[in-house]
Amino acid sequence: MDSNPEIPAEEPANLKFLRRLVTTLTATMIVGLVVMITLVVIRLNASTPQLALPDYITLPNGTRATAFTQTPSWYAIVTADDRILIFNRDSGELTQDIRVTSRP
Repeated sequence: MDSNPEIPAEEPANLKFLRRLVTTLTATMIVGLVVMITLVVIRLNASTPQLALPDYITLPNGTRATAFTQTPSWYAIVTADDRILIFNRDSGELTQDIRVTSRP
């Protein structure tokens, strides 16, 4: 054992290398995590174009709407009697009437 406790013993070269490697990897992981969080925040805050809702929708008599979806060229209404009504966005006219049936 050393007789002088104030002077630390020299670290082996492998231990120095391992200590530097772990420190470098830790710093790299921290920087990578910060970059990923920043990119997610930027992506979530990016403005997406919002489609305007139609002013009014004329449904066939006796039809009750249960759901609505839209694209830039059409919008669709799902009805309580298991139909999907697809309307043209520009003219507002009914273009398709799709009946949804259940499989036995």
